[in-house]
Amino acid sequence: MCGRFTLIRLSDFLNLFPWILPPDQEPSPRYNIAPTQAIAVAANRDQPKIEYFRWGLIPSWAKDPSIGVRMINARAETLAEKPAFRTALVRRRCLIPAHGFYEWRKSADGRTRTPMYVQMSDQRPFAFAGLWDVWRDTAGSEVPSCTIITVEPNSLMRTIHGRMPAILGPDEGRVWLAPREADLRQVLGLLAPYPADRMKATVVSPLVNSPRNDLPQCIEAVQDGSSGDLFG
Repeated sequence: MCGRFTLIRLSDFLNLFPWILPPDQEPSPRYNIAPTQAIAVAANRDQPKIEYFRWGLIPSWAKDPSIGVRMINARAETLAEKPAFRTALVRRRCLIPAHGFYEWRKSADGRTRTPMYVQMSDQRPFAFAGLWDVWRDTAGSEVPSCTIITVEPNSLMRTIHGRMPAILGPDEGRVWLAPREADLRQVLGLLAPYPADRMKATVVSPLVNSPRNDLPQCIEAVQDGSSGDLFG
């Protein structure tokens, strides 16, 4: 899964995806973005622009918005089958800017989990492939929300976790954001493990274990074995 990530300088991302319009104001650096928070998103509109959606997809037909807590990720292999995702796959795709993401590597005995920060080898930003929807409450208020798609892990991620987020570069991202109903074979073909040789992973502080800690220290490398299993 992908349950935490960073977005340090949105302007760096937009330099690589210049056809996406910026928001009215550059957001503050984020070092520990967590589910249910508002995150930067570029939806597949005629002119994509950075907007802010809740992380955790709430389908338009949902009776209760709490369902979004269980839908922070969507497996690429079953998108076309799941009622919560199949319409969005055809009509409502998005990109989610990031500089890196966190995953927790379990020890051999399963008793401890070590936080790892995964990013591009050159530290460039990138985009997660996502889906979005808009839920309306009984008063008519709208809640736009999104989910991050996951795929099988590449050789790097396989040593850490059994899944990884679907990552798209600018060319693939432009296809993903086409403002029309998708050719399913084309868009599903974009959802593949990102090349392992373009990524790196480092052990980081257990500070990241709590979403209350949104600090630059969360991404600082530490010696392997020095991070504990401190969640909460």
